[in-house]
Amino acid sequence: MARESHLETTIGKSLVSTIADAKVLMVGAGGIGCELLKNLVMSGFKNIEVIDLDTIDLSNLNRQFLFQKQHIKKSKAHIAKASALAFNPNVNIISRHQNIKEQEFSVDWFKSFDLVMNALDNLDARRHVNKMCLAANVPLVESGTAGYLGQVTIIQKDKTECFDCQPKETPKTFPVCTIRSTPSTPIHCIVWAKSYLFGLLFGNAEDDDDETLSKEDSGNEETAKELAALAQEAQALKAILASADTEGFAKRVFDKVFHTDIQRLRSMEDMWKSRKPPTPLKYDDIMNTTEDLQKAMYATTLESGTLKDQRVWTLRETVEVFSDSLLTLTSRLKIMRETDAEASVQFDKDDSETLDFVTATANLRAHVYGIEEKSRFQVKAMAGNIIPAIATTNAIVAGMMVMLAFKILNKRIADCKTSYLVYGRHRPQLIVSEPLAKPNPKCYICRNSYIGLKIDTEKSTVQDLISLLEENAVQDVEIQENGRVIYDPDFDDNAGKTLASLELSEGKFVDVVDEDDRKIIVCLKHVDSAELGENKYEIEGDIEQALEQQTVMRQQLKEAQEAEATHEHQEDPDIIMSDVNKKRKHDEILSISETTEGPLKKTTLEGVAHPPVEDVAPLDGVGDGTSSAQAVDLDEVVIVDGKSIDVVILD
Repeated sequence: MARESHLETTIGKSLVSTIADAKVLMVGAGGIGCELLKNLVMSGFKNIEVIDLDTIDLSNLNRQFLFQKQHIKKSKAHIAKASALAFNPNVNIISRHQNIKEQEFSVDWFKSFDLVMNALDNLDARRHVNKMCLAANVPLVESGTAGYLGQVTIIQKDKTECFDCQPKETPKTFPVCTIRSTPSTPIHCIVWAKSYLFGLLFGNAEDDDDETLSKEDSGNEETAKELAALAQEAQALKAILASADTEGFAKRVFDKVFHTDIQRLRSMEDMWKSRKPPTPLKYDDIMNTTEDLQKAMYATTLESGTLKDQRVWTLRETVEVFSDSLLTLTSRLKIMRETDAEASVQFDKDDSETLDFVTATANLRAHVYGIEEKSRFQVKAMAGNIIPAIATTNAIVAGMMVMLAFKILNKRIADCKTSYLVYGRHRPQLIVSEPLAKPNPKCYICRNSYIGLKIDTEKSTVQDLISLLEENAVQDVEIQENGRVIYDPDFDDNAGKTLASLELSEGKFVDVVDEDDRKIIVCLKHVDSAELGENKYEIEGDIEQALEQQTVMRQQLKEAQEAEATHEHQEDPDIIMSDVNKKRKHDEILSISETTEGPLKKTTLEGVAHPPVEDVAPLDGVGDGTSSAQAVDLDEVVIVDGKSIDVVILD
């Protein structure tokens, strides 16, 4: 019996043939990616390209089943390919251990695929793939999971919302002085331990450029003084590092960080007028605790039967871990610098010593400030930015992605929907869906027109680009690249410079705005002038048609804004759930929390839309947590019954 016989019976020979001929790009080979690749090779797909920049970590093995222990530190893409071929050796899989944003992966490269499937875990890469698929006009299947929750949708130019049609939440940052002087939550202490102290001691200096620490308030005079004082403390700590090989090194570091520095902070009386001041710790005071008392403390924590990593250490135990990990890491750094003077130890959540150090120092910091301390297991999740992941959730989402792929390749995009995997006692069903949303007229990515331009970027100047645009009815142009002004009528300094000298080369997108404020996006493609012959350039697409499309889109935007203004003017002050649904952002998702009672609230999410809430009774007192709402159409919605709304973080 032929391998595809059951598949042919299920979906038909014609579609099986289309699937076999289709060329698919899979971006990401992690939690969803492993399940997806297995599904693809078992569902008749014969030509698959997999790209992933990451290597395999120990923490991946509980759900990314294509990987095993012997694969740790190896390429995810290459190992995923090798493992998937064991399921079906008759598939052509190309694996790339590379960054999808590299220059070689141009718009033309994306155009070579019939379908792109995203299994990514970060906002920047998602935005890039979204833009490339729009420029190449290739359908994109987008997905995400977190714990028991998941989402799958498709993105198709001019037919659906794109990833950037709705605003995304800005990644969380923390003010420097909050982290270094006035922490108030466990995450503040963990960020301080990982991104500040760890870098100072082990040469990482991550605090200088880590986006986790925000320096936006550094212009404030009081803040500037505090930063100067912290800089002096850092220099004093580095001086202590010179005695790393001498007896009492760990004690000197401890007393400097948790006693001397804390005493200085306590002396700033204005800082503690409205908050409790920190309590300094002394190394000898803690280590001289009587043995009987320590035994009693250990017995109390161990009687519960809790695993060591999942219980909070005693204060003395924390100090001992701090000392041991400090000495171990210092010794490691010394050995590394024998061959590389610039070497540094990097934090890795799967590195036992680095995790021990961060856990101990974060909890000591928390103890000083009277903040809740965390177990090693909890610190690992927070410091490593671990997203809750469950293998079965990834499997369900990957299965839904393949079902969407079938519809797309069968020319049935109109039948596709955005689907959500939801969880909760009161859920009407496991999977809910809604029709694909239309493009947002305000979107600055998908509401633009894309034009390909083959040109010799090494020889052609900005003035040459301006001239060819004028030849194609684009007058009084302004040219920008990723927010950088290249040319406008009042700024012509770059007119005589070559495109390449301005880093405008293969694969770069250039924003061109004409006198009527219509914008088209030009994708540059470097071609040697010898290949172009007498023509200095070759345009892929119709610029005049693109400008006409922009005129139509601008009119649509104007009408949408007018309609929105009218709606806001006529809006009834008594908010009902149907109005909330109409005004919702598509990067929000409703889910049901099994453990958290509380007021109804909305939280944002990277690119995941929430399920529809149609025909719902009025929700009295929305926002005060005193009421509930239940959807009527149980086939399309989630019931919300006095539960809070949780964030879903993409896997």
